[in-house]
Amino acid sequence: MSARRETDAFSFQVMVLLCALWGLQQVAIKLAAGDMAPVLQASLRSGLAALLVGLLMAWRGGWEGLRQGTLPGGLLAGVLFAVEFLLVALSLGYTSAGHVAVFLYTSPVFSALGLHLMLPGERLRPLQWLGIGVCFAGIAVAFIGGTSSAHMDARTLLGDALAVGAGLAWGATTVAVRTSRLSEAPPGLTLFYQLAVAFVMLLGVALVTGQAGRTTLTPIVVGSVLFQGVVVSFASYLAWFWLLRRYLASNLAVFSFMTPLFGVTLGVLILDEPLTLNFVLGAVLVLVGIGLVSGEAGLRRLLQHRTRA
Repeated sequence: MSARRETDAFSFQVMVLLCALWGLQQVAIKLAAGDMAPVLQASLRSGLAALLVGLLMAWRGGWEGLRQGTLPGGLLAGVLFAVEFLLVALSLGYTSAGHVAVFLYTSPVFSALGLHLMLPGERLRPLQWLGIGVCFAGIAVAFIGGTSSAHMDARTLLGDALAVGAGLAWGATTVAVRTSRLSEAPPGLTLFYQLAVAFVMLLGVALVTGQAGRTTLTPIVVGSVLFQGVVVSFASYLAWFWLLRRYLASNLAVFSFMTPLFGVTLGVLILDEPLTLNFVLGAVLVLVGIGLVSGEAGLRRLLQHRTRA
């Protein structure tokens, strides 16, 4: 395999598009929530994307990973992935899509903590510990802010907490992948495990809770599910894996911080969601903290270069 190269104008343009799509996902779910429960949306999008990924793997011959002992890790990653989107679906009933977009992307902090405990080669450095402290300080600042109603404050706080829980589940998924045989499996197989298990589990939740019956197939609902399943869960993830094979992952990770910014902006523009000063300040701290955790290696090289100069 050829050496991965530094990011360029093309990779930046692709990442802007991907981050906009990922930021729009929570907005699309909430936009269609009145006609289809978010849990059912998450299930159907996962099932649709799993079908497409499975067909692609059959075409490319990517099923050999099943014979490499990946099933236990795949099932665990799938369960955690399902929990993540269950919490996302629940949180959107209490808080704004913008809040969910920011708190969901705390996942790198939780994955860094988990890998620090599980893998000797993934020990956190001082700058990353600082980033973790800044991130959690940002969460606290964002939680302090509220709206004009105490009842709405409590609902928003609950929704924000569920969104942080979704970020924790996403981080745990990353740890599960890195510490199991999935770390050597084709990315498509890992994605298929997550999507297939999430489809089954979330559909079960929707059926047991009666949410599957409260559905009206409007153009917004159909468009939301197709957007989430085909564009986000299938096409955008394939594009992301394509970028990872060609460019340095650390550089791409820095660009991915644009996703919460798109999520907040699109939530305000499309859903007319309000913003409080506390949340804006907290979100900035969260993003700075995530940047310190994920971009520590690049920052360290930059500081060393300036010190030598």
